[in-house]
Amino acid sequence: MRIAFLGTGLMGTGFVTRMLAQGHEVAVWNRTPGKTGALEQLGARACASAADAVRGVERVHLMLADDAVVDAVLEPIVDAIPDDAWVIDHTTTATSPTAERAKRWAGRRQRFLHAPVFMGPSNCVDGTGVMLLSGDKARCDAATPMLAPMTGKVVWLGPEPERAASFKLFGNLTLIGIAGVLGDVCRLAHAVGIPPADAMGLFASFNPGAMLPARATKIASGPYDQVSFEVAMARKDVRLMIEEAKRHGVDLAVMPAVAALQDAAIARGEGQLDSTAAFRWPQR
Repeated sequence: MRIAFLGTGLMGTGFVTRMLAQGHEVAVWNRTPGKTGALEQLGARACASAADAVRGVERVHLMLADDAVVDAVLEPIVDAIPDDAWVIDHTTTATSPTAERAKRWAGRRQRFLHAPVFMGPSNCVDGTGVMLLSGDKARCDAATPMLAPMTGKVVWLGPEPERAASFKLFGNLTLIGIAGVLGDVCRLAHAVGIPPADAMGLFASFNPGAMLPARATKIASGPYDQVSFEVAMARKDVRLMIEEAKRHGVDLAVMPAVAALQDAAIARGEGQLDSTAAFRWPQR
């Protein structure tokens, strides 16, 4: 197929590399022109403008920074995009602007889809990972055979075109939040004289991720009166972490916020409920 790819950072470069290997003709554009050089050597056609890249193509893919950049790139080139081309945005964007963008493109009667991914650059080259997709089911079904070779797995999340944006944020919130907690592990380890790398060795034999699905379900919907670990006891453990770090002049970054949620739950009279009750929303 004749494809335009707008945005050739690490992820975009990986996707284009795979597309070229599969025999597609790919025109590329990036706001920083020097980032297209390696792809030119692989056979991509570097374009001086986004409008030049999209003329005559069957698919336009985007992997840009955020909502503002997506609109700043797409809106000026609307007339250059062929009427029957697919416009597929892989950018991580916010829910409300994505809904507005989808509505605007629907009014133009052009095939716009938002399809963010859980992938790294090497996954983009290998075609392994997860691509999220939402919007009109028939349209998404028609696009899936084109998208599946990019990622290996395409997950349709429902007819609302902005729904995939929300789920991408859910996933990234979890990954970034876990990184924040691991930062506190490093802080506490340093405070008690254990090299952080040694502390992280715990996870070679103890996998907290195995508990994530069950904990997530319970936080979302309970039941909180089936107790395996009380809010009050979990709060005690958090107190021990914070106090021990402070003894050595170290402040934890994430756990004080966790403690505040636990304190609020205890103040509501929920200290004897399961520890997950402290994190549910909305609070009862």
